[in-house]
Amino acid sequence: MKIGTPKEIYEGEARVAMTPDSARQLQKLGYECAIETGAGAAAGFSDATYEAAGVEIVKTAAALWKTADIIAKVRQPNETELKRLTKDKTLISFFNPGGNEEGLELAKSKGATVIAMEMVPRISRAQKMDALSSMANIAGYRAVIEAGNNFGRFFTGQVTAAGKVPPAKVLVVGAGVAGLAAIGTSTSLGAITYAFDVRPEVAEQVESMGAEFVYLDFEEEQQDGAATGGYASVSSPEFREAQLAKFRELAPEVDIVITTALIPNREAPELWTEDMVKAMKPGSVIVDLAAEKGGNCKLTVADEKIVTDNGVTIIGYTDFPSRMASQASTLYATNIRHMMTDLTPEKDGKVVHDMDDDVIRGATVTHDGEITFPPPPPKVQAIAAQKKEKPKELTPEEKRAEEVAAFKQQTKTQVTLLTVGAVLLLGVGLVAPASFMQHFIVFVLSVFVGFQVIWNVSHSLHTPLMAVTNAISSIIILGALLQIGSGSGLVIVLAALSVFMAGINIFGGFLVTRRMLAMFQKS
Repeated sequence: MKIGTPKEIYEGEARVAMTPDSARQLQKLGYECAIETGAGAAAGFSDATYEAAGVEIVKTAAALWKTADIIAKVRQPNETELKRLTKDKTLISFFNPGGNEEGLELAKSKGATVIAMEMVPRISRAQKMDALSSMANIAGYRAVIEAGNNFGRFFTGQVTAAGKVPPAKVLVVGAGVAGLAAIGTSTSLGAITYAFDVRPEVAEQVESMGAEFVYLDFEEEQQDGAATGGYASVSSPEFREAQLAKFRELAPEVDIVITTALIPNREAPELWTEDMVKAMKPGSVIVDLAAEKGGNCKLTVADEKIVTDNGVTIIGYTDFPSRMASQASTLYATNIRHMMTDLTPEKDGKVVHDMDDDVIRGATVTHDGEITFPPPPPKVQAIAAQKKEKPKELTPEEKRAEEVAAFKQQTKTQVTLLTVGAVLLLGVGLVAPASFMQHFIVFVLSVFVGFQVIWNVSHSLHTPLMAVTNAISSIIILGALLQIGSGSGLVIVLAALSVFMAGINIFGGFLVTRRMLAMFQKS
């Protein structure tokens, strides 16, 4: 079978669904590859590089759609493209099935199979095909770059001979894939970064990246993200009011706001109102990644950059991934290639469309003359944060009873060990000479004392404690040095070994301790 990639007809779209590298991988699956002439030029891939990768160059889109069995593209197909589908063709593309009823009906009437890349379920096995995450990652990174390009200061704070420059304060609204990418880029550039999300379970991810999570003094039971494909769900009006109140408090302080909040198949929620924009300082920047769905900011204009009367720049571009076309094309083509790997289990260049497979079924929106959207929930749910049950608090009487029971058990264990040890020592003393028993008793007592000291130490302290005690306990080197002058060859050899091993304990113990202490130092 042949996989073909036409040139994107959407104005300003620079991405391409097949790269020379992905074409080589597709050929290993048994497919022939074809591409419309000039399809990859805007992304930096010339026809010559495709030819070198064994890809057939087709002059027109019509010829490509006619000869290819599988069409891989980026943007939602228009009516002309959908009319070129036939029953034996498979289309893999972004399709917007929730808002493209006409397209679904047309694809159904043609009997074609359509795989919508935005419908890939967000489960662990499908991460390699998650084109939404791939593009959102680029959009989040590019949003920070666009913000920096329109911001009049450094992101990081500086102290120079010419004066002190404070660090920029960045607020990222929404900590999904795009939000986390924006947070990572912002913190790496040195800005003080704040992040907000309606899902409190993402706070740990935000803080692990060096940002500060913005909490609300409001508790609301949120729908489990596993039930919504890993996305946030709609919040209550009370929660929304608390959220907006917090944003109004932050608006005069922050320099850059990046909004990423989207809910599948809905208009973008309005989170940054007109009065918040007016409260921001002149020179501030808002980058609205939800502009394509109406925008999270009240004043956002899709595909435009505007400056408000109080000097706030609002960026509403909808083509952030396309502004990094080479990188975006590489990631998207890899997503397509992984999808084809799942569709080709035998690697024989033939599609096996298994509707019992969670990933394939979830992404398929039309098949065999039927509309299969929306899909059923995947059998394997997204991993959600587990709610930890609070341990039951004991009453003072119960705590006292537990302590007494633990003390009795510990005393019983120790008495038993001492009794058994005493009997064993007595048995050894009946047959061993007195000179041996003197040293043996000292050895047994040393072991007992060391055991009692180490046993009650927290596990997290074992390594540094053992390192120091190894070094200190190596006072035995003195005994070995005294014995090394003995006239017996065997004693000299044993004493030399003792000196060597004790030396490892001394130097190794302090070296390990020094390294562990260095882990807690900033420099």
